[in-house]
Amino acid sequence: MNSVADGRLSEHKIVMLELLDRFDAICRKHDIPYQLFAGSALGAVRHQGFIPWDDDLDVVMLRQDYERFLRVAPGELDPEAYFLQEEFSTHWPMYFSKLRKNNTAAIERYIPRDRETHQGIYMDIFPCDNLADNPLVRKVQFAASKVVIAKSLYRRGYLTDSRVKTLIMQVCRVIPGSWMRSIVHRKRDRRSASVHTFLGGGVRYDKNIFPRTWFEESVLLTFEGRTVPVSAFYHEMLTRLYGDYMVPTPEDQRGCKVHAEIVDTKRSYSDYLEIQKEMKFEEYSRSIR
Repeated sequence: MNSVADGRLSEHKIVMLELLDRFDAICRKHDIPYQLFAGSALGAVRHQGFIPWDDDLDVVMLRQDYERFLRVAPGELDPEAYFLQEEFSTHWPMYFSKLRKNNTAAIERYIPRDRETHQGIYMDIFPCDNLADNPLVRKVQFAASKVVIAKSLYRRGYLTDSRVKTLIMQVCRVIPGSWMRSIVHRKRDRRSASVHTFLGGGVRYDKNIFPRTWFEESVLLTFEGRTVPVSAFYHEMLTRLYGDYMVPTPEDQRGCKVHAEIVDTKRSYSDYLEIQKEMKFEEYSRSIR
């Protein structure tokens, strides 16, 4: 039975599926590979759709495919309906991209410094970059990614009670970002044996390095009534990310890594900007598995 038709999905998830369908159509038209990633891949394998307690949708693309999508997508998207929020763009200082639905709201645990930041319901589009063969250079890439992330979080308006995190963001904000990004991307290693997702939000080094073939070979799995690509090595990948991934996290330990404080599928985020200014946010980290 179709989970949308039988009413199991929230309106929020139905909008995310609309975004996925539009994203998928563009990728199919232009022959651009992608895969569901992280919790979304786990959902496809274990639930044939969203993890029931998740409110996020993630895809990943090798850097060259990611950049090609960013080039062609604006010409394929209806600007009245969708907004492509490109990495390091005028009102989006972050290190990954999002496809958003206009005239909706997904107010996250941030208060943007830039009042023009689009905050509609979204899906995340993460890049996957070349990983150096030299173990020391790999560590340098990982360190550089942390600088890129800290700079972006500071510019976005990340809130934390941690003095250490605040200090790190203050220090990193003066380091040249383009230099750090070039270290992370390492574009000259076009055929490196391994790749990394350091800019995919993962904290641990070992959970963000993978053989390149894991992202080059895909299989189609069912996700909420449609077929979508995941890594042909999804068992190995999900095991690396989550351990025994077929065993769900106990109910009292479940949560969402990106938690929307306000979700509205009918009204624009701009209707909530004044409310957002008065909101208090707490750091939130629980297992999504």
